[in-house]
Amino acid sequence: MKLKQITFALAALVATTFFSSCSSDSSDNTTPTVPELKTEVNLSTSATLGSYLSDKTGRSLYFFATDANGQTSCTGGCEALWPAFLVDNLTADKLGAGLTLSDFATITNTSGKKQLTYKGWPLYYYAPVSGGDGYGGAGTNTIEAPGKTAGDGFGGVWFIAKPDYSIMIVRSQLVGHDGKNYKSDYTVGDGQTTYFTDAKGLTLYTFKNDNFQKNNFTKADFSNNAVWPIYETDKIVVPSVLDKSKFSVITVFGKSQLVYNGWPLYYFGQDAGVRGANKGISFPSPAVWPVPVKDSPLAI
Repeated sequence: MKLKQITFALAALVATTFFSSCSSDSSDNTTPTVPELKTEVNLSTSATLGSYLSDKTGRSLYFFATDANGQTSCTGGCEALWPAFLVDNLTADKLGAGLTLSDFATITNTSGKKQLTYKGWPLYYYAPVSGGDGYGGAGTNTIEAPGKTAGDGFGGVWFIAKPDYSIMIVRSQLVGHDGKNYKSDYTVGDGQTTYFTDAKGLTLYTFKNDNFQKNNFTKADFSNNAVWPIYETDKIVVPSVLDKSKFSVITVFGKSQLVYNGWPLYYFGQDAGVRGANKGISFPSPAVWPVPVKDSPLAI
């Protein structure tokens, strides 16, 4: 009897081990889920992009270059591809490490929906179309999975929302201090120009009389700095579509000034810290102080 009992016990143990092993093998094939964090907005990290903003599930957030004035310009069909991001009643305890509540605000977009902004930039998800049948059958817009950053650089105007940009790209109408609209060639007319601002959407300028990495405007005592303040920073964090090696930093009477393609970068005092204002493009006359653009020629 004892021998039979031992035999049955061994058989039961083998069966239990077999079924447990099958169950474990099956679970290995399931797609892991990303746990939701208690904080609503966080900083994720990419080997190529560095730190960037994401939601509580790790889904990436983006800026739009045509939102330079701080209001959303993504309307109509754009809203399906780039859904607005919102956290109601955002508080400091809903922010991940490295983020500050004062950098966030809430706006109402043109569709009447509320949208969260960061440093004045409206925040979006990227939701590409998926599930089409390949024969013209419509797919659906699905927000990209956590950890994905495929929206960065899209169309040259959509960029991952980083906390530490020193340069941003905007696309906007140029409007001089004379109230006239200007095209990219600085002739009067309508048309958007794609150019550089700082992280908060404040327009940057170059001076046609400067030389390669040489500021020929600013006086040693900075007595004229209020007219054309230097862009004072030693940080070089730029959108992925730009060549970082074209940026450098020079020292101007003890202060650091950012340079692009040899051209020192400035603000215009009469823009008065207004996001998207670009009055300096016609002061004292058009093209004396042009905005920096990706294809700005090398200074000499």
